[in-house]
Amino acid sequence: MIVVLTREKNIKGRKRQLIVDTNGFVIRVLVHAADISESEGGIWLLNEHSDALTSLNSIRVDQGYKRMFVDWVNQYLSCAVEVVEKAAGQVGFAVLPKRWVVERTFAWLGRYRQLSKEYDRRPESTEGWIYLASIDILLKRLFRAK
Repeated sequence: MIVVLTREKNIKGRKRQLIVDTNGFVIRVLVHAADISESEGGIWLLNEHSDALTSLNSIRVDQGYKRMFVDWVNQYLSCAVEVVEKAAGQVGFAVLPKRWVVERTFAWLGRYRQLSKEYDRRPESTEGWIYLASIDILLKRLFRAK
């Protein structure tokens, strides 16, 4: 299993971090205050859900995750961490390899009104809405052919 871990940027006051598989389907979610760094949130998320990630081979993260996160993953989870970086001299938007998987997941979740902005007071409520939306996405994929 390859996991892509990232955070959503356009939600005020909160950060949403997702663990998704290579198809972009949500495995685990963590919503926390925006004053917690990406590295700390990533460690918190992986530490909390390490029992569900037993077949973890590698993790792909964006540039927001610091060396502290990479060192922690190497020490405690024994898997490879690949930091997906922008190309040297890149100006503006460009699709980054493997990074688009999680960006597509955020786009899928953004179609749901409840997840388009941060409406809830408690982060656990937002996590619940993300899980419900991901279940809806999976069920639509499953029964699309019928």
